[in-house]
Amino acid sequence: MISKNRIIGAVEIGTHKVAALIGEFAGGRRLNIIGLGACSAQGVIKGSIVDMKAASDCTHAAIESAERKAGARIDGIYLAQTGAHLDGFYHEGSVNVSSADNLVDRADIATVCELARGKELPAERAVVQYLRRPFRLDGQPVPNPENLTGRKLDVGYWTVHGDKRKISDGIHLINGFNLKVDEIILSSLASGTMVTTHEERRNGVLVLDIGRGTTDYVLYRDGYPWITGVVPVGGDHLTNDLALGLRLTSGQAEAMKLRHGSAVITSKDRNEKVWLNGDFAIGDRHFPRQAVEQITAVRMTELFEVVRKKLGPAFVPEMLGAGVVLTGGTSKLMAVDEAATAVFGVSARRGELPTNLADELRDPQYSSVLGLLFYGLNQINDRAPAAYQRRSGGLMERFTRMFANA
Repeated sequence: MISKNRIIGAVEIGTHKVAALIGEFAGGRRLNIIGLGACSAQGVIKGSIVDMKAASDCTHAAIESAERKAGARIDGIYLAQTGAHLDGFYHEGSVNVSSADNLVDRADIATVCELARGKELPAERAVVQYLRRPFRLDGQPVPNPENLTGRKLDVGYWTVHGDKRKISDGIHLINGFNLKVDEIILSSLASGTMVTTHEERRNGVLVLDIGRGTTDYVLYRDGYPWITGVVPVGGDHLTNDLALGLRLTSGQAEAMKLRHGSAVITSKDRNEKVWLNGDFAIGDRHFPRQAVEQITAVRMTELFEVVRKKLGPAFVPEMLGAGVVLTGGTSKLMAVDEAATAVFGVSARRGELPTNLADELRDPQYSSVLGLLFYGLNQINDRAPAAYQRRSGGLMERFTRMFANA
């Protein structure tokens, strides 16, 4: 249980920005957001740190700004984890119920969970998070099998793992500020928690957090995160395509994307023009609107198709009652929901953040860092009973040992 009035920080080290958010947990039941700091990211490519000093400088600036606004020092950090190095697999465990009367006890549950989590990884990989799916007792799904009667108990985990050194980079960076990482949480789960409801997750929903360098996704089914992943494609790829296709600088292409980009082609008139700057000054020039929209629409469609392919057989449109929810900075692109609907074949919408947040925080680029705080508040680590629940603290202890001499 979180101690009374503990000050917690949430940090997301992204490709575009580093965001630090400070929350005050009052009695472990209420969260008050008291500080926000943000800084343009440096030394980060596709969600991974490639220049420790540059990444450290901007992260430190974001944390200092958040602490200054909060007027408080952080007790511990919830750190978002993303990056193209993340991968996942599904593994099941199965046991015969041990008691003579076929009554499932806690030892049976602990054993089957341990078996399902027992698949070994290569030496250079480390587990980031275990995502448990529903238990099955004699083939029937049950939320909690304890004290139920049956012969065979099964459970499976979607195990997310990543490159040890890339994971350690973020931990070392935070530790360098004399701060402790309390938990590492997948960016996809943090965003998914913020932009969907319990009912939507029960009905089935796919959440895509489309950032500058990566797209994090999580598919929920029956209320459980079923499968997650990261695609190393984001808003920067649209910008680069515009720069190449229209012979623009990166800054000009970014501005063109924000003003005139679209995830579908809306213009019907080949002669319709859009201006680069719109001020008609020397150097300003115009381009066919169709050409701009075609470049951004092709890339967005390609991104959605890559995600659908990555989901594989887990993607069943009939089991997505709540459709697709889009968040992240690039989700603000015009008609992005229409493009997602066309590819996934289900309804799609932009995610909405709580209305009681400050206007600045209701921007979709903050959905992940907000989710870190709320994820921590609700302690959504596992739905298993306390006796066999594996807390993320154990994960951090393993990381500490793993990287102590790195």
